[in-house]
Amino acid sequence: MLALRLLNVVAPAYFLCIALVTLVLQLFLFLPRMREDPTAARLFSPALLHGALFLFLSANALGNYVLVIQNSPDDLDACQGAEARRALCPPPSTHFCRVCARGTLRHDHHCFFTGNCIGSRNMRNFILFCLYTSLACLYSMVAGVAYISAVLSISFAHPLAFLTLLPTSISQFFSGAVLGSEMFVILMLYLWFAIGLACAGFCCHQLLLILRGQTRHQVRKGVAVRARPWRKNLQEVFGKRWLLGLLVPMFNVGSESCKQRDK
Repeated sequence: MLALRLLNVVAPAYFLCIALVTLVLQLFLFLPRMREDPTAARLFSPALLHGALFLFLSANALGNYVLVIQNSPDDLDACQGAEARRALCPPPSTHFCRVCARGTLRHDHHCFFTGNCIGSRNMRNFILFCLYTSLACLYSMVAGVAYISAVLSISFAHPLAFLTLLPTSISQFFSGAVLGSEMFVILMLYLWFAIGLACAGFCCHQLLLILRGQTRHQVRKGVAVRARPWRKNLQEVFGKRWLLGLLVPMFNVGSESCKQRDK
């Protein structure tokens, strides 16, 4: 338990450090390199477009990250006041988290990178956090590849060029042909690639469970769920204003089914 609580503190710090390093590399390495192109137009210069796109991706990733932490799942203690409230807390959809030391409704899993449980109230923000984190990491990897290609005069036309970049750069680094800053960017390329693929896979897995009307906790426990149309399951998590939530980080004020029950 002590190790889990320690991980619950270290993992968010690790994520924030990666986000800070990514921002510094974008501002002080990638963007200045794009400004050096004298043939680019001022209005639609590569640096301006790159900065706007990266700002959009990072703002949505960090915004939804904060909302996942702030918009905690419903606590079971709020359901102990009356019989009507107890009916909203069926055992198959509840779970007591040892890390958070509380029981939550519609529990899916505990996310150590946010230090919070994921449930009905913050599931949408968590999925968007995974989506935009994946896009920001993969986009940073593309920008980093362009930077390394220009600085070290390396061609990535061959499909295996990216896979052989790390061992080749390590040998050149110890021989003095590659600078420390360039080697750091190369290491970050592989870290962005790994985080981007992991977040994309996790996002797709969560969407598949939502379409089925399931949670990861229910899948682990083997709990059968009532068959419902996938559109209702999707609307229950993302709500009716789902398009606005894709563009701007905003609170998920609860599922439609919970609103109808409360009435």
